[in-house]
Amino acid sequence: MKIIQAEIKEILILKPDVFGDERGFFFESYHLPKYAKAGIDCNFIQDNISHSIKNTVRGLHFQSGDSAQGKLISVFEGRVLDIVVDIRKSSPTYGRHISMEISAKNKLQLWIPPGFAHGFAVLSESALFHYKCTTVYNPEAEKIILYNDSDLNIDWQVDSPVLSAKDLEGIRFADL
Repeated sequence: MKIIQAEIKEILILKPDVFGDERGFFFESYHLPKYAKAGIDCNFIQDNISHSIKNTVRGLHFQSGDSAQGKLISVFEGRVLDIVVDIRKSSPTYGRHISMEISAKNKLQLWIPPGFAHGFAVLSESALFHYKCTTVYNPEAEKIILYNDSDLNIDWQVDSPVLSAKDLEGIRFADL
């Protein structure tokens, strides 16, 4: 497995070793000792999968307080533009974001520790998105930042975003 440090140093891009032949491919999507050695030494306690159609934008989501989640992101089908925003007020990269394409083809994974808001946009006809979480989802701790907040200036690479009512009611980044 190759580990690449993203522009925001706490975020890691993981490129697993993929073994393929005429039958298909094999790779380890998670191996505790290898991930711990890479600095992802946590206890994942919930896995989530979402299926979304083209142009769907989900996010920017995070959980606050003791419910803050670390997430290990993968895409099993299709491709997405993944967005991560630093919401740690004491961080030198506060308010900065990174974006990267994650797909079933490139098999990249993204480690997002607690302290970041997260979202993604579906670039393919559909996408099957998977993430492992370090804490259980707590609806009372869930927060949403508006995906199109002008202070963040995120290019989601979709022309007509498909959003949930909940995501449309997010707060501005300045109001965190």
